[in-house]
Amino acid sequence: MSSVDKLTIETPEQTLLEFPLAGIGSRFLAIALDTLLQFAAYIVLGLIAALLSTEGFLPTLGKQWGVAIVIFLAFVVQFGYYTTFEALWNGQTPGKRWTHLRVIQDSGRPISAYDAILRNLLRIVDSLPTLYGVGIVTILLSRENKRVGDYAAGTVVVHEKPLQGVGSIWSDAAAPATATPQIPAVSMSVDELRLVETFFERRASLDPDVRRSMARQIAQRLGERMNVPVEVRPDSEKFLEALAEQRRSSARFH
Repeated sequence: MSSVDKLTIETPEQTLLEFPLAGIGSRFLAIALDTLLQFAAYIVLGLIAALLSTEGFLPTLGKQWGVAIVIFLAFVVQFGYYTTFEALWNGQTPGKRWTHLRVIQDSGRPISAYDAILRNLLRIVDSLPTLYGVGIVTILLSRENKRVGDYAAGTVVVHEKPLQGVGSIWSDAAAPATATPQIPAVSMSVDELRLVETFFERRASLDPDVRRSMARQIAQRLGERMNVPVEVRPDSEKFLEALAEQRRSSARFH
């Protein structure tokens, strides 16, 4: 489910997760920055090609093999750049990281290497006939701002705010027992822990109002199921951090 500017995902626990969608402007700014880096790589390859074509340099290689190697490397730069970075940087390229964008699965989970390969193999289709013509049309027609590669891989591009002043997801819960001194020992399922940790992974990139709303929804659902009174959980995020810390440290979780 999505609106004009956000992707809303309903988890199996019937809690809504919201992600602000990236539009054409921010996505093309990221592409422009990535293209500059690719252009710099092409310049380096051009210098290598010129060096290989110099008479007397690696004479056993031959000019034809030198040109073939350069063409292959250019292909790798063109199609492997996005795939490699998105697979290794959890859905980000240098351009996306600079503009605070990230590729995620439709479910809200991080993309896999397979997702990165598939969505970027179809980049050649999105770039037709020129300047990402097909991709622009597809994004404009899509409620979730998807290009062809996103449809094929089941991915979407979202905004992610800079992590200013944010350390570990547990940094705010140095003393969970102090934050929520009366929290009882409760049973938390693996699925519930996964839901809470997914929120922790994404909360720094969320709009403050969305972040508070999501924390409140999750805390209310878990608190009601566990019979934890509202007065024991006045701060929803600290309550979730304490629950997760308690569950993670339990011998029942491996």
